[in-house]
Amino acid sequence: MKKTTLIFALLISGASVFAQKRTTTSGTISFDATTSLDALPRAENKTVVAALDPKTGGIAFEAIIKSFSFVNPMMQGHFNSVNWLDSDKFPTATFKGKITNLAAVNFSKDGTYPAEVSGDLTIHGVTKTISTKGTIVVTGKMISATAAFVVKVDDYGITGKAIEAGKVNKEPKVSVAVSFN
Repeated sequence: MKKTTLIFALLISGASVFAQKRTTTSGTISFDATTSLDALPRAENKTVVAALDPKTGGIAFEAIIKSFSFVNPMMQGHFNSVNWLDSDKFPTATFKGKITNLAAVNFSKDGTYPAEVSGDLTIHGVTKTISTKGTIVVTGKMISATAAFVVKVDDYGITGKAIEAGKVNKEPKVSVAVSFN
């Protein structure tokens, strides 16, 4: 929790340097590792900290692993266990990157804009560069952003019997949705 507070404080303090910088503490990340063998491994975290700097295209997210909730409480226990995400040792997942097609997004005009994002995703103590496409919607002073991508659990050293048995998808889909006021 101290790390999240520190990162959020840094994001807010950066707002004085960039007057347009936007932050939120209520972004959502959904995780879907459903397979044909098991439809249970879906989770959602609605307390994601996020920051966006429309001037530079910088974008960052942080999610506390224990804040992902599952319909089945047993799945939540497995998800946080030493055999999967080991949330006691690796309490957060983070992304820090940029909108790479920033010229295609007009933050001062209402509209829906395609966004391309690239940056470093850290899960389970492992950092990998990812790129994905998303959408940015500008409505008045509100900016909303959505994106979806696939994470290969092997890339992040995430293992477990359920993964090996095919009950958990080895390439779960991750969806991100945030609104900045």
